[in-house]
Amino acid sequence: MANTRLGVISALPEELAHLSDRPGRVEEIGGLAFWPGEIAGREAVFVESGAGKVNAGVATSLLLDRFGCRALLLCGAAGGLDPALGVGDVVVGTRNTQHDFGLSREDGFWAIQPGSRPSLGQSWEPGYAVPEAVVQRLRAALDGLALDPLPEAVGVGVRQPAIHFGPILTGDCFVNAEPLRRRLQETFGALAVEMEGGAVAQVAQRWGDDIPVINVRCLSDLAGRDSHLDFRAFLSVAARAASRVAHRLAPAI
Repeated sequence: MANTRLGVISALPEELAHLSDRPGRVEEIGGLAFWPGEIAGREAVFVESGAGKVNAGVATSLLLDRFGCRALLLCGAAGGLDPALGVGDVVVGTRNTQHDFGLSREDGFWAIQPGSRPSLGQSWEPGYAVPEAVVQRLRAALDGLALDPLPEAVGVGVRQPAIHFGPILTGDCFVNAEPLRRRLQETFGALAVEMEGGAVAQVAQRWGDDIPVINVRCLSDLAGRDSHLDFRAFLSVAARAASRVAHRLAPAI
């Protein structure tokens, strides 16, 4: 797929700022600005989608339909779910799952695959897995890459961030509560949570199972009660780290 045009999506301008190596002329469609360019020598189209699943879905549809992209890369920040991870760590998604689409019943909330109809025998298991062959290519592309240590000014102490592969959750809410963070991690076994990736994967699947969706997220906070305090403070650092990983991955997607 490396010879196809890559669609690159970030929700926020800070997240997109470090991705395009050679930006071209902007084309505005539906209130979104798209511009052609390159990332690590790969032809790409870049878009700042805005936060949330609907915004991400609109941007994805246009990348696939108007610009002929046949591979997608998301890049930005996320909240950490796994307590073993820390601020500055980068997660490369192996599965993108919408945690807030499902059934609310007396015994709790049950997530199901968006658009599925379990009553008709369709699979309800939520999530869009990245093919194992693609994951192996991505692992090889990152072999030997070491992230820069976090500066002391970030305020979490001197630590060496690491790169992880694992599931990422998506939902239309900013996770700002420790009980919800624990529930999501325990229910899904996911490493991080954000607001776009699962929607991008859902839209991409409608265009075909052969369109890879690669989600690269640097943890800017730990999705607990202090998330609203941490996110803006760490966003620029997180964006740079995620961009560095994205540049290594782009030729391999």
